[in-house]
Amino acid sequence: MKNERPHKKLTVWQKALMLVKKIYEVTRAYPREEEFGLKSQLRRAAVSVPSNIAEGLTRRTKNDKLHFLNTADASLSEIDTQLEISLMLGLMDETIFNETQESLVVVEQLLGGLKRSIAR
Repeated sequence: MKNERPHKKLTVWQKALMLVKKIYEVTRAYPREEEFGLKSQLRRAAVSVPSNIAEGLTRRTKNDKLHFLNTADASLSEIDTQLEISLMLGLMDETIFNETQESLVVVEQLLGGLKRSIAR
């Protein structure tokens, strides 16, 4: 049996992975000219969220943990802005935008709770 990493048990990390999957699915339909633009930026920002949660939870000090969790939070803000731009440019419809935003908000709320619990 493989060693289960602690972050894998957290709902916030699991939901962040689901957000990555959603972002990859949504951006698959983006035009070729966005391959190295918005599509790439959205995907990188999405991958950054669970990656920084995982890395932060391996850190020993509270400040180090919070640094990485704050970076994950910043990536969520980046995704939010890039989704708004995608909607504005007609790269996604409003239904997909709203579904993706809902996933984003769930991760933001869970991450906020984790940050508060560590900051105590």
